[in-house]
Amino acid sequence: MPELPEVEVVRAGVEPAVTGATVTAVEIFEPRSLRRHDPLSGPFAEQLEGHVLLGAVRRGKFLWLPIDTGRALVIHLGMSGQVLLREPGSAADRQLRVRLHLDHPDHGELWLNFADQRIFGSMAVDRMQPTADGLPGGFAGAGVGAWSGLIPGQVAHIARDPLDPDFGTDAALSALARRGSGIKRVLLDQTWVSGIGNIYADEALFAAGLHYDQPASSLSRAEVIRLLDAVRTVLQRALAEGGTSFDAQYVNVNGQSGYFSHSLAAYGQQGKPCPRCGTPIVREQFMNRSSHLCPVCQRLR
Repeated sequence: MPELPEVEVVRAGVEPAVTGATVTAVEIFEPRSLRRHDPLSGPFAEQLEGHVLLGAVRRGKFLWLPIDTGRALVIHLGMSGQVLLREPGSAADRQLRVRLHLDHPDHGELWLNFADQRIFGSMAVDRMQPTADGLPGGFAGAGVGAWSGLIPGQVAHIARDPLDPDFGTDAALSALARRGSGIKRVLLDQTWVSGIGNIYADEALFAAGLHYDQPASSLSRAEVIRLLDAVRTVLQRALAEGGTSFDAQYVNVNGQSGYFSHSLAAYGQQGKPCPRCGTPIVREQFMNRSSHLCPVCQRLR
């Protein structure tokens, strides 16, 4: 599944193409890709055609494009969704589900294609509402506007991610002290902190020297801060490399593959020596997936 770095690569890639662009037409090839769109709010295409997109914003793994109507086009990549920029008239992408025809004042005509093999991703036009803390809804690069303090209703329950300049460390620490679940389970809970998936959870826990099943409430303040710092480090490193998605469907906005898994220290490294102590990395069952860790460096207290 694409994780935060993959989604940020897409956000940064589409931002210059969509900001200020008018949607001239919408083609829907797969209605199931609109299942999160509320038809009672109006037809999907009618809420886009003739209107201007104002930017590209991300919170965790959710991406949205504010519209001049005060609503937003919400894009969730799901397991295999792709947002691809194409020249008009180019060959159709495989698994193309939705296409937006754009007319940009600087870049001219463009196609924004939403392709999705497994159809777990979606597009929806959603209402915007003020953020609970009054701060910007998500990371928008250099984009600012009247929409900055708003967030789509579908995304409002998602916590800020650790790379968000407005992420509240003190509030996160306070909430964590009341959580008795294992720390990895909490890291994957998008209502505590967003954007962390299985790969980056394993990498951050390894960097912080913490066992995935260590009760969150048992961690000291210093340990939690070290873990959050580790999360930021691994996410920023992945951003610099372009992401670490293993899904063959993950490509960036130009259709280039997003495999950048060569620097992973723990995830998928079972049987290889720990970079710190040389003990073989082990893989253990965790929920319906796996955890990778060093049994010496990451002991369960």
